[in-house]
Amino acid sequence: MADGSPTNFSSDAVGRTLTKAEFVESVYSKIGLSRRDSAEVIELLFESVKETLARGEAVKISGFGNFIVREKKARTGRNPQTGNAIQITARRVLTFKPSQVLKDMLNK
Repeated sequence: MADGSPTNFSSDAVGRTLTKAEFVESVYSKIGLSRRDSAEVIELLFESVKETLARGEAVKISGFGNFIVREKKARTGRNPQTGNAIQITARRVLTFKPSQVLKDMLNK
């Protein structure tokens, strides 16, 4: 959707979306850094995570979860509209496995 919300979920199930700007505002209000410094800290954090994942390495955030890059092999699939066989190329996919702490928090 144009507003950035997921298109395959109802708004009742998803709720509000936390944005990068809200992360910056949270750092600004809780730590007291300037908004510019807060934005830089958040940007450096996300860049570090992206670079690590791009190298194929996992990112583990204690108490939150693990981001893991998986390699998927090429395979034959089917076009659901026509039923024709198509070749699905090999690719890397990002998976997230929440920690038990996060799972417990979500299910309170």
